[in-house]
Amino acid sequence: MNPPQSEPVVVVASAEHAAAMVEVVHAAFGARPPIDPPSTADRETAESLAEALRRGGGIYASVDGRPAGAILVGSTREDVATFARVSVHPDFQRHGIASAMVAAAEDLAALQGHRRVDLFAREEFAELITFWGRRGYAVARLAPHGVVLTKALPQVLTLPDADATEELGRRLGEVVRAGDLLVLSGELGAGKTTLTQGLGRALGVTGAVISPTFVLSRVHATAEDRPTLVHVDAYRLGSAAELDDLDLDASAPESVTVVEWGRGLVEQSWDHRLEVDLVHDPEGGRLALLRPFGERWSGVDLGALDPRRPAYAEVDRG
Repeated sequence: MNPPQSEPVVVVASAEHAAAMVEVVHAAFGARPPIDPPSTADRETAESLAEALRRGGGIYASVDGRPAGAILVGSTREDVATFARVSVHPDFQRHGIASAMVAAAEDLAALQGHRRVDLFAREEFAELITFWGRRGYAVARLAPHGVVLTKALPQVLTLPDADATEELGRRLGEVVRAGDLLVLSGELGAGKTTLTQGLGRALGVTGAVISPTFVLSRVHATAEDRPTLVHVDAYRLGSAAELDDLDLDASAPESVTVVEWGRGLVEQSWDHRLEVDLVHDPEGGRLALLRPFGERWSGVDLGALDPRRPAYAEVDRG
């Protein structure tokens, strides 16, 4: 039996990662079946990747110090990012590295100010088109020898202080409805509970909203015409099965469910959800990255949740 593989380390790439990244690109593209016209990936050098990283950026993954994955992030215009040379070393296939890198690349592109990402997929590799489709990418147009896939990037909001974080929660409280799921992520002290307190205030919760770390789940009564607030802290849970034991499905239709630390635990049970990541802003305060999943959130103008904007509006997409 092979020993268990260590967790991948996924980072924003710099020029110092270029040599390791070109090793991954050559190994990954070299392992693919021949195509016509052939890929130009074998022409990449450490110098060409370093230059691409300086122009746009990228993501690098390693496992136990070994090069494992690479993505180059570029752009075609100010609001549209591109992904290229998406590669996982053959030694590390099917260990979730590609999914982790794609999520990191989407965050990087969003933080760079892009609104959507485009990428080219060869028609010969139907399984790769399926991979992207499962991660929310749709065919935008046909292209020679393949298709261009596209996806909206996370909405990025600036939260300079705790008051802004609470205000984001309050604005979310104005648009949520029964059956909604919010998944909050971020390091300890990032503001997940503060955001939930703002949400609770908008829903009409009368008691205190505090982190349910030791009881796992708290149910808060709300104003008469608003859904119940179910607040879950999944930090101490080890699997989706343990989350299932909380029987959230029973309360979900009449409630707004907020799960802190829920990523990786709720995806299989909820097709429609809004994920909110609270991350450090190098200029001070926090940034909120909002990721909508499912038709429920497709018509919601997430940019209008920005605490700096005067009012909320919902887009009617007919």
